[in-house]
Amino acid sequence: MKPAPFTTGRFKRQNPLAATKATPRGLLLHEKARILVTGAGGFIGSALVHELNRRGLTQIVVTDFLGEDEKWRNLLPLEFEDYVPADEFLDGINRDPEHHGKFAAVFHLGACSATTVTDAAYVLRNNYAYTQALCKWALASGARFVYASSAATYGDGSAGMDDRQENLRTFRPLNLYGYSKQLFDLYAWREEILPDIVGIKYFNVFGPNEYHKGDMRSLVCKAYEQICATGQIRLFKSYKPEYPDGGQQRDFVYVKDAVDMTLHLAETETAGGLFNVGSGAARTWVDLANALFSALGQTPKIEFIEMPENIRSQYQYYTCAAISKLRETGYHTPTTSLEDAVRDYAVNYLQAAKRLGE
Repeated sequence: MKPAPFTTGRFKRQNPLAATKATPRGLLLHEKARILVTGAGGFIGSALVHELNRRGLTQIVVTDFLGEDEKWRNLLPLEFEDYVPADEFLDGINRDPEHHGKFAAVFHLGACSATTVTDAAYVLRNNYAYTQALCKWALASGARFVYASSAATYGDGSAGMDDRQENLRTFRPLNLYGYSKQLFDLYAWREEILPDIVGIKYFNVFGPNEYHKGDMRSLVCKAYEQICATGQIRLFKSYKPEYPDGGQQRDFVYVKDAVDMTLHLAETETAGGLFNVGSGAARTWVDLANALFSALGQTPKIEFIEMPENIRSQYQYYTCAAISKLRETGYHTPTTSLEDAVRDYAVNYLQAAKRLGE
């Protein structure tokens, strides 16, 4: 991919909702709205397109880098207007901002999300520079811009995990992926455009359509395969005395909930800035494993294994999303319990070998 061109300094901003004049929930994402979704073949991106389809929206342009994995299969059941390779889309708007037409909303979910990638030039070009260029274009065209930040920006949590935190420089991401997301958050904050856009700090999202992600799949997906092959689940040992083996805690959020929250924030004109998207509760890896065994009707059998040394220094022992800021925007839907979400995923998708929309 070629580097995304960008300039320094502030730029003129239009009202992100000027083209659609959306205020109440539902007006922005009506059935005739034209939507752009980047990373649409990926996990959250394809889940978002599926939900848009379910709501009657099909005028969707999808972009992605479709390589040699099978994430293209996520697109098979979905309905959309056109597919454009991500680099070609950027080239098009660089030549002519209206090359691909007008959009009511832009959901920028495309990124290199692997936390183990060490090619800094690639990750910053793909995750930071591309986001910067796309954001400038979206704001200049009057489109609502919603992008994926990450809970990885919070690092080890020692500076808190508060989406109300005004001094973003206090956060210290533990890996390159988190740093690439932090860079754009800081850019938007410094350029004073953060109130005009929505940045989603996704916590531990799991669910159907993540099958192509390899080692970056959720434990539910990987553990399902382990149970089928060996009848047991392997979890990492703890290296901190305050956490028992398997007692490390995460905010696990079902992808269907994450997408619903994302669409709510897109449709809510008063919502601007960074928002945590999670369940609002921290659960242990053992809780997750037990939920999966229960969904499959099996007796829990867990083996604790050594954590690879190369990830020990980057490992988060506790994450939990404070979602009061999201709730204050009018989102009152309860999140799916861990047990119900795992059961839906395991029975209706993993066992059935299905993707969303099939």
